[in-house]
Amino acid sequence: MKLAPTPQARAAPLALLPARERFRVVIIGGGTAGITVAARLRRLGVKEVAIIEPSHKHYYRPLWTLVGAGVARAEDSVREEADFIPKGACWIQDRAEEVDPITREVGTASGVRVGYDYLVVAPGIQLNWEKVRGLRDALRTPYVSSNYDFALAPKTWEMIQDFDGGIALFTQPSTPVRCAGASQKIMYLAADHLQRTGRLGRSRLIFASGSKALFGVKPFAEVLQGVVARYGIDTRFQHELVEVRGGKREAVFQVTCEDGGKAEAVIPYDILHVTPPQSAPDFIRRGPLAWREGPDQGWVKADKHTLQHPDYPEVFALGDASDLPTSRTGAAIRKQAPVLVENLLAVMAGREPLARYDGYASCPLTTGYGKLLLAEFDYDGKPAPSFPLIDTLQERRDMWLVKKYGLPRLYWNLMLRGRA
Repeated sequence: MKLAPTPQARAAPLALLPARERFRVVIIGGGTAGITVAARLRRLGVKEVAIIEPSHKHYYRPLWTLVGAGVARAEDSVREEADFIPKGACWIQDRAEEVDPITREVGTASGVRVGYDYLVVAPGIQLNWEKVRGLRDALRTPYVSSNYDFALAPKTWEMIQDFDGGIALFTQPSTPVRCAGASQKIMYLAADHLQRTGRLGRSRLIFASGSKALFGVKPFAEVLQGVVARYGIDTRFQHELVEVRGGKREAVFQVTCEDGGKAEAVIPYDILHVTPPQSAPDFIRRGPLAWREGPDQGWVKADKHTLQHPDYPEVFALGDASDLPTSRTGAAIRKQAPVLVENLLAVMAGREPLARYDGYASCPLTTGYGKLLLAEFDYDGKPAPSFPLIDTLQERRDMWLVKKYGLPRLYWNLMLRGRA
């Protein structure tokens, strides 16, 4: 017997699910991508939609940068997951652990086999804190934090406030990460705060990144170089954080040399903000939907324009766990979701998927209090501004206000409701 969705779209007790259940469309993940797709499908009348998502809470993570800078509250970034499950959809409050595209089933942590006719893969990204030796222990000290965790973002602000000079170290891994600019945003805000409070002169800010450049899109990278120069930030590229010695306040990096060789560098710190290495979830990485080798190893295969899986035409993917060659941001998902839904409906009706995603992504880079560089670009690395009448290659106060006030409202009230 099918499990009926509740009128309030609340979680269905797993005890009511049989050992096997089947739906027309199954969505793995109830984050930004999964909920947005589910809402659009339900608004278009698609029935038998199920969302597999274990979390009780739903987070608007872009706000955590402002929480770490002391201008937003962490509690404003979280809502009840149940409030955003679309009416008529079934919420399977469980964790996906396996996908079998031959039998068309998703295995969950509780042992349920959820069958599907069509599958949308949107499990989000996995934070691999354990990949950096000593990091978890160091995060328990007063001198290390990360805005990539709801509980730690307020600590970042405490750490910045208490910092009275010395070395402030900010790291970014070489792996793809959720919002690639987040590592820099908090650094610029910290620098601005130190400048405003007269402490920048006795401080040294270091940005140690596993990447080769400050930003991947040249026009915006040039603007950011000016921001780095303004604050006197020391940038060190191809520096991969491999260990944090919390007791000694030392960060250990594996450095890629010009000749391709490897070396070790130890940088002392007084405060340290870490962006952890990230990957697709483990069940995706070891499963049949992901690339087995090459630069995209472990990420879900998806045609970069149609978002359809190349090996299994009934499977689509979007968001942070996909191999789409663009930044992993909510703005990218907002453009991916309508394309995916249109193409999914086409395939369900026996037609070719013709809608195309052009790689649009956006990274609102806070460069100081009241200043924001809105980096919007496509697959070709060309600026793709949403506001054609203004110059988005400048740091702007109006874009700061959009990030602080406009984007959260857009997210909660429109995007997650399938209206934007």
